Amino acid sequence: MSLKVLTSLPALVLAAGFCGSVSAQTPAIFKDADIALGEKLIAEHKCAACHATKVGGDGSAIYKPQGRINTAGFLRGMVEQCNSTLNLGLFPEEVNAVAAVINRDHYKFK
Repeated sequence: MSLKVLTSLPALVLAAGFCGSVSAQTPAIFKDADIALGEKLIAEHKCAACHATKVGGDGSAIYKPQGRINTAGFLRGMVEQCNSTLNLGLFPEEVNAVAAVINRDHYKFK
């Protein structure tokens, strides 16, 4: 097979089909995240209310895409920090689910 064939659009599309289920829009760290679970946990633990006490308003100012959270891994780590600091008792897959929702709604890391 020649390099020209491998770099053609159909070859790239075909190859992408064999790379797993990770969307180009979703960081690999969140590929198996349960979004519905993350949304439920965010509501149950009243994350927005806690954030509002820290930054005012509706709490969304805590999400600063150009701030110190600049990768999907750092985002997941921050959610884990909240989990530990607040003794929420979330399992790793739950932390990942919450982080995936926050990424979808605020950070949009690729």
